[in-house]
Amino acid sequence: MRKIFLLLLVPVWMLAKVHYAKVEPYSSVTLKSAVNGQVIEVNLDAEGTMVEGKRVVHIDDVLDKVNLKDSRTSKVLLEKMLELNKNIAKGLQGSLQRKESYYQRLSKLSTASKTQKDNAYAAFIAAKTQYLGTKEKIISLEKQILDMAYKIAQLEDMISKKSISLSRKYLYQLLVRVGDFVAPGSPLAKVQDASRAKLVLFLEPNEIENIADKSVYLDDKKTIYKVDKVWKTADEKFISSYKAEIYLPAPNGLFSKLMKVEIK
Repeated sequence: MRKIFLLLLVPVWMLAKVHYAKVEPYSSVTLKSAVNGQVIEVNLDAEGTMVEGKRVVHIDDVLDKVNLKDSRTSKVLLEKMLELNKNIAKGLQGSLQRKESYYQRLSKLSTASKTQKDNAYAAFIAAKTQYLGTKEKIISLEKQILDMAYKIAQLEDMISKKSISLSRKYLYQLLVRVGDFVAPGSPLAKVQDASRAKLVLFLEPNEIENIADKSVYLDDKKTIYKVDKVWKTADEKFISSYKAEIYLPAPNGLFSKLMKVEIK
């Protein structure tokens, strides 16, 4: 009976459940291709390192760059044609106004012959047709310029997606090699955000109660860390537990160290 009584006097926090968790990178993703093409460059030397603004995978974009250069030139030429036709339209508009005015005056003169009036009307209609034809060409050129601008944007986007560069990311694994043909959705590389770390735990319901007020002990030492995130639904694998994460600074040494974790 005395042993049982002593056990009841033990503070609840001393009975905190012990967890073990690996120090993992903050996030891990698999980069996938957004385009079709053949892989022409893979930076194998960067695998297993923290990459600072380097290209790690390059998909063939030679023809795309040629197409982009020609499209930009075509757009410039279309813009010059548009400007030229706008100037032509201004001249035709002035000629149209004069011919229309001449026809209106001549049609009211009783002394003018029918042939003169018919000729004036024909000249007015011809000028109007020429002016409207030029205006139609202007609209067509404006549409072609918009289409070309869209094509250029598409090519720029495609080219940018064929050059996979990383900045301050850990390149865990390259999943393609030179000569491989990739399609949209093909895995290219596994990348981790190693700028900070996290511990993933699976807590029981009673451990989650008032968790914001509890301290985190790592390897039996009290820390300033808190449980940063708790899932509100039970885990699919550990059906009676709730996933939780603790965020830490990136370790000076290696990741994947196993740590003893207590929350009390």
